[in-house]
Amino acid sequence: MLAADVAGYDRLMGADEEGTLARLLAIKKTIVDPALAAHRSRVIKSPGDRMLVEFASAVDAVRSAVEVQDRIAEQNAALPPEQWIEFRIGIHVGDIIFDDNDIFGDGVNIAARIEDLAAPGGICLSESAHRELRGKVDIGCDDLGPQVLKNIAGPVQVWRIRPGGQGAATALPRGAAAPAASPAPPLALPIKPSIAVLPFDNMSNDPAQEYFADGLVEDIITALSRFKSLFVIARNSSFTYKGRPLDIRQVGRELGVRYVLEGSVRKAGSRLRITGQLIDAATGSHLWAEKFDGALEDVFELQDKVATSVAGIIDPLLLDTEIRRAAHRPTADMNSYDLYLRALPLIRAWAREPIAEAITFLETAVARDPNYGPALASLALCHSQNFLSGWGDPAVESGKARTLARRAREAAPEDPMSITSAAGALLSVGEDTNVLKRMVDGALARNPSHAFGWLWSGWIRTVTGEADLAIEHFEMSLRLDPRATRKAFHLTGLGICHFWRRRFDKAVAILETSFDELPTYTMTLWFLAACYAQMGRIAVARDFAARHGIVSGGQGEKIALMYGDPEQRELLISGLKLATATEA
Repeated sequence: MLAADVAGYDRLMGADEEGTLARLLAIKKTIVDPALAAHRSRVIKSPGDRMLVEFASAVDAVRSAVEVQDRIAEQNAALPPEQWIEFRIGIHVGDIIFDDNDIFGDGVNIAARIEDLAAPGGICLSESAHRELRGKVDIGCDDLGPQVLKNIAGPVQVWRIRPGGQGAATALPRGAAAPAASPAPPLALPIKPSIAVLPFDNMSNDPAQEYFADGLVEDIITALSRFKSLFVIARNSSFTYKGRPLDIRQVGRELGVRYVLEGSVRKAGSRLRITGQLIDAATGSHLWAEKFDGALEDVFELQDKVATSVAGIIDPLLLDTEIRRAAHRPTADMNSYDLYLRALPLIRAWAREPIAEAITFLETAVARDPNYGPALASLALCHSQNFLSGWGDPAVESGKARTLARRAREAAPEDPMSITSAAGALLSVGEDTNVLKRMVDGALARNPSHAFGWLWSGWIRTVTGEADLAIEHFEMSLRLDPRATRKAFHLTGLGICHFWRRRFDKAVAILETSFDELPTYTMTLWFLAACYAQMGRIAVARDFAARHGIVSGGQGEKIALMYGDPEQRELLISGLKLATATEA
């Protein structure tokens, strides 16, 4: 029996349902069906991404499987990794039960469980299948040892066919020590940050927590997969490491990932503790660690909290790590992704010269890839910053921001990062906030752990005067990204919301903290001057306005018109007028 399924099928369908189905049907028609027909097979079941096939012999099954995997690998080489369709295949020789054109029994179950042990693009065999190959097939196999398979009585000896099939099939005499397996060549790293979430260790004596730990990891993988900026290894591949001693660097090489998340679950009385740590698989260094505690009766709520928190923290954490990595790479022959990474810290600087440099990087990235959504959206943000700050011709900067934001929406309509950045750019140039709410709310519905999306949702609600809701959204963004390298954009938004509520003391404290972190952020300058004035600290307000170039009738009063609530808009404009008025 041969059992097969498509690795990461749910992730592929979530990213591109029509494209995935079309590629899968084409693979079945042009690769799978001819290979099966050439090797004396009978397809028992072939629903969606799964397949169960009966062969006349193990030799036929293995030859067919190797042919399928080799041809699919050749086809995948021409595609980006996120579009790869890869089968995992398990082969077993054993007794089966026939019933109405279907087959049942332990033989079928063992084939399916062995398939679970195969890596994407890989083939695993039971001992009974491997025994049938001796002297008949020139294919190399590595001994994975006895494996405990779910719902199967007793361990099953499992073998893995070497990638490329190097070497002759070998079997050890009973009782002989297994030789060291030949290491498979490391997989090439994807362009995007790549991560595998390994099965969490159950540190409790309660076996029931094993299922909870496995469910937690599945939830974390699902949450991370919503980030289009990440390449996330599917659950079935990650779980091949369950119960095995691990070398994180080897895991990184075998799965082709830069980062690995591991953790544990421990039950103590009526309490649960979950720990997680993120490791750089290339160096073995720890990038992040956290623990989560909760009551046992709140187990599912705690599981959701952990999954959401881990996913929300890891995306910006890995992005910052990748930015630092890109900064130390040579500048020759950079691809669009490297150019995009180099631009991000320049955008966060919010100063005229860095923004101009970021625009240069991003324009080159877009010239290389005109449909690169994140680069288009970030370029739109740069021009919207120029518009807000009065750096350049307002009509030109506003026009570029609108055009690039709309291009980003068309290029990446399902990418929350591109959509929320585009919404932020359009917000700054006066786009209809009802349209922007729908954009950002849709992005957050697709990925509720997207910290950047909550930031821009907070700003949109700030502009529409929904101060309390905006505060909730800014705080959600900070909770998901507590180690944010730049908090000024959150803090200024929070300060403005308290300003709207006339909580001037609280607003000033927050705005001053934001100013200390990023003194070039013009939005902070305008609201801090207005807040000083509305508090009656006129001398302080005028001194601050004079030192930072805030003038009567200037850019701040013009931008105040973007705020929708008339009373709040007047509060800002009147404050700025007091701050910039000259003594009679």
